[in-house]
Order: sequence, then C-alpha cells, then structure tokens
Amino acid sequence: MKKAVVLLSGGMDSAVVLAIAREQGFAAHALSVRYGQRHTSELDAATRVAALEGAVEHKTVHVDLRAFGGSALTDDIEVPDAGGPGIPVTYVPARNTIMLSLALGWAEVLGANDLFCGVNAVDYSGYPDCRPEFIEAFERLANVATRAGVEGAGLRLHAPLLHMGKAEIVREGLRLGVDFAATVSCYRADAEGRACGHCDACRLRAEGFVAAGVEDPTRYAA
Repeated sequence: MKKAVVLLSGGMDSAVVLAIAREQGFAAHALSVRYGQRHTSELDAATRVAALEGAVEHKTVHVDLRAFGGSALTDDIEVPDAGGPGIPVTYVPARNTIMLSLALGWAEVLGANDLFCGVNAVDYSGYPDCRPEFIEAFERLANVATRAGVEGAGLRLHAPLLHMGKAEIVREGLRLGVDFAATVSCYRADAEGRACGHCDACRLRAEGFVAAGVEDPTRYAA
C-alpha cells in the first residue's frame, strides 16, 4: 500500500481526512502534535480516532509553543465565545506550518510521498494557514526543501476538505462511517473531552450537524 502521513488533531475534520486517506488506499500513519494546547483532551480523542479509523500507527510529537504564547490556546488568554471580526485570538502563530513540517520530516523517513491535513477555508475561523494559498505554497516548499522533492518522486499535500462546508464534512464523515462522538473539537474542552458549547469551534461544529440534518453527538459540559 502507498504510505501517507495524516495530521490528526482529534477533531471532526481530521477524523474525516483520515477516513478519506484510508478509502483512497493509503496506509495511513497518523501524526498528532502536543504543542502546549490547553485542551489536551483532543489528543486522547486522536488516539481513539486513529484506532477506530485503522491507522497503521499513531505518533504524538511534543513541540511546546507555550514558550512563545501569543494565542488563547497556548497562553494565559481567555478563549472567547464565538464571533468577532478579524483573525481571532485562538489563532496559534505558525501552527499549521510547524505541524506540516513535522509531517514532512516523517514522510521522508517513511518513504511516503503524500501528506494529508484537515484544513478548511469555507466554514472556519479565518486562520491564514487554512487558506488554499497556504496549502499550495507549502507543497511548493516541500518539493524544493527535501530529498524526496529533489531526487525522488515528489511530494503531494492533500487537503480534501479545503472547499467543503461543515455540513458537507459531516455528510462525508457519515458516509465513511466516522464516529463523530469519538472526536473533540472544543477549544475549552474539559479533561473528559466535554465541550463548552460557546467557542468558535463549538459553533462551527454544531452548525454543521444542524445544516446536515443530523443529530449532534457532541458531549457538552452543560
């Protein structure tokens, strides 16, 4: 089987992407990153999802972005409720660049030519590293910065959810048999993975289930 490295956060989007990679015939090597996020229950969810979706293996790499802070997810800044103009304070500087770089390094070691990530530029919080321009730029970088890109068959970065709305993602996940109850998306999830129901991630997730006409399986703290 062809090998691929799949970034797996433990949220609903990355769970669907893992299922897509598996459906496309890839031996999926799932990679999660403990980057200093306060909502670490998503990493427990990633372990569950990797097992449920048949990942060949699942690694968690530690990179402490709390050393820099600058985000409500990695610093002592309150996570706001949904809404507000501009790029929100839950944006983690360079997070997707760092995660994809780690995935790229592992892919070279594995001899994998394919990377998968769950970024979405339709129903999302407005993060700059979730846009098509970023995905295209990173794939170009991967093919000039690596042995696989210069001497090998080249590298491909797949973002299959990039142009999907949340309702489409929900339907695609259900078609693939994804257990959304096993996932955690909330920025303020408690130690048991229960969602706050008020942050931007919770809003987008809930609206997706409503628009898809599907019962929301999310466990809420209140």
